[in-house]
Amino acid sequence: MARRITFVDPTGEGSPVHLEAADLPSGLPDGPQRAGKIPQPDPYYVDLGMLYKLARLEQVRRERVSDTPLHVALRGHMGTGKDHDLEQFAALLGLPYYRIPLTGEVRDITLIGSVKLYGDGRGGTESRWEDGDITRALRGPALINLSELNAAGAETLFALHGLLDRYQTLDLPTGEAVRLRPDIRLFGTLNPTDLRDYAGTQTLNKAFADRWVIWEKRFPSGEQTEAMLTRRYPKMKPAFVSTIARLAAEVNESFVAPDARTRVSTPMSLRTVLDRIPAGLWMYAEAVDPLRRAWEEFVLQHIDPYDLDHYETVWNAIARRGPAGPPFAK
Repeated sequence: MARRITFVDPTGEGSPVHLEAADLPSGLPDGPQRAGKIPQPDPYYVDLGMLYKLARLEQVRRERVSDTPLHVALRGHMGTGKDHDLEQFAALLGLPYYRIPLTGEVRDITLIGSVKLYGDGRGGTESRWEDGDITRALRGPALINLSELNAAGAETLFALHGLLDRYQTLDLPTGEAVRLRPDIRLFGTLNPTDLRDYAGTQTLNKAFADRWVIWEKRFPSGEQTEAMLTRRYPKMKPAFVSTIARLAAEVNESFVAPDARTRVSTPMSLRTVLDRIPAGLWMYAEAVDPLRRAWEEFVLQHIDPYDLDHYETVWNAIARRGPAGPPFAK
């Protein structure tokens, strides 16, 4: 009997979504390798709404528009958790997860494949076709994440056009047509195209962008950040949780401010909030001001020098002096 997964709307507005998880068919040539690509659910993951939104679309795809190409790209600034959302969606559905970065160095032959020469064991060579990253992923059930969509070169994008529209097929130079299987889900991620320092990114080709449903992934609110910190660090004292969340919310509000003259250029990513600052609190738990030491060593060291004044202004407005330690209850 197929395993059923329930997705609950964190806002409490929508009805729960029930989806059957995937089953890897037997007899796949790369079955063991593909099974090893199924991610493990993150026990500390907090759905801020994107997972439920993905589940709602998946429900519509299965029940209403199974033949319609609906490929979703998540657009957001660094450290908002785009890739993590997709990885956790794959984990819950039991789908092998293939994250394929489309950097400027990636070429169509890297993605699709090419003919390579191999020794024939008799002193000569023979040519064999070798699948590229995306062709290999398309051979079986998979959730494919084409990350950094707006960093890919034009030749890479054009090579994917037929796969992403109603043709739903990748034509190989060998003449083989690799069709999009019913148990394949294609996703992508990209950074916003503005004046930020996202080296190598560009505005998406309009024909390529039109093949995607693009959803924005924003920084979490202060309350959402508190929920994530509490889930991951249940022994962190509430005063530290609330102060860290307020610092992050204030800095990131400045990061997305429309006025380029007043906004900061470095956000407080979820990596900083959920990984680095707690590590700093453990390191400096016995300091007079543990959060200040963590701020100096794990936050300020990471940002651009011309953002220092603004970060310190935020610190003085919200904390001035961190909560009394130790940061974690015994």
